[in-house]
Order: sequence, then C-alpha cells, then structure tokens
Amino acid sequence: MAFRILLIEDDAEIAEFVAQGLKEEGHLVELANDGHSGGHALSSSHWDLVILDCWLPGPDGITLLRQFRGEGKSTPVLCLTARDAVAQRVEGLNAGADDYLCKPFAFEELLARVQALLRRLPGRTGSEWRHYDVVLDLAINRAERAGKPLGLTAREQALLLHFMRYPGEVLSRTRLYEQVWQEHYDGLSNTLEVHVMELRRKLEAHGPRLIHTVRGRGYMLGDPASSEGA
Repeated sequence: MAFRILLIEDDAEIAEFVAQGLKEEGHLVELANDGHSGGHALSSSHWDLVILDCWLPGPDGITLLRQFRGEGKSTPVLCLTARDAVAQRVEGLNAGADDYLCKPFAFEELLARVQALLRRLPGRTGSEWRHYDVVLDLAINRAERAGKPLGLTAREQALLLHFMRYPGEVLSRTRLYEQVWQEHYDGLSNTLEVHVMELRRKLEAHGPRLIHTVRGRGYMLGDPASSEGA
C-alpha cells in the first residue's frame, strides 16, 4: 500500500538511497534537501510520514520539527541523527519526534521503523482501517459496513482508504486526483464525482452518510451527524 512520505535530507547519497528503497516498497516519496525547501514541503502538502535529518542547512531539523508540532500537526516523524549526538536525539524526542535512527544505518532497519510508525496512523489496526461502522481490511481486500460487504472496485477502495487516512479533513478535488489517481486535475473531468457518488451509494445502503460535500472545497469523511448543512 502506498503512503506519502516526505524525506528531508541534505546528504544526496543518503537521500537517493533511502528514497529509492522506499519507492521500491511502493511508497510515494518527495525529497527536500535543506531546511527552507523542507519547511515549505511540510506546510504546503499532507504527508503520512516525515523522515527528517536533524542537521540541515538553513533552518535545522529540530527547528522544523518544533514549528511543525506547533502548528498542531500529528504526522509521525522519524529523525535521522549522528551516532554520537545523544543530546540531539533527546532534544529531537522532546521536540516531538516519534522515533530516531542513527547514521549510518541499514535500510532494513529504517524500513522496519517506517512500517512501525505507519501502523500507528489514526484509524489503523494492523491491516485494518476503521471509521465508525466501516472496516477496510487491506490484507484480504474486503470493505464492509455494519458487517455487510460493500463490493468495492479497486478504485473505490483506494478512494475510501484515502478518506479513512484523513478523517475529519476536507480533501480537495485536486488533492484526491493527485493522490488517488496520481493524475493532474484539469477542472473538467467528472471522474471523481462519479466515483464518490458510487462509493456513497454502497456505503449508504447500510447506514447514514459519512462522506460529505464541503461546498467550494471538496469532500470530507466525517461523523454521520455532521451531514446537516454539509
């Protein structure tokens, strides 16, 4: 399953090595090579995981992490540190890092830490994602609501998964096209609307509406009680 990972690392060799390995695991990886570009990427997009080098030109990693947490962002952050920088590791954890890894490291260890952090994402238990009475089990490609199978297509399942990753967050049409279809939204296609309509139909056959339209902004997976005025 593909997750969106931001890698902020100024060492080109390490960045290429890590990014290539994560891409081979099926993840979508964006690179930033200094504190300025890293800070912009952190604030301008949505990530499932951030891998952050503590030593960066421009604002350093600890500064970026403090700013990120200060904005209320709860995205898991894995910090990369020098082996002998104990004080920096403590500082990073106190600033809001979820885990750290000392350089040099084996990719297998980094991957294990990445997978452990991704398993902690809200709504996820092992291979299952849950939101109210909706369960999506990726291990067996089964989605159900109130115990009833939904019979989703692969694209509908991918769309539901994206909603379940970000419950309560308004997802724009542009973002959904780029992250689910991995295509640029031209503003003309109604492909997304058709898929949302069909996904809603299948979900609402077994309960009240969960995917709400937020006029002028996009769609949101929310509380059944929030449908009024959506």
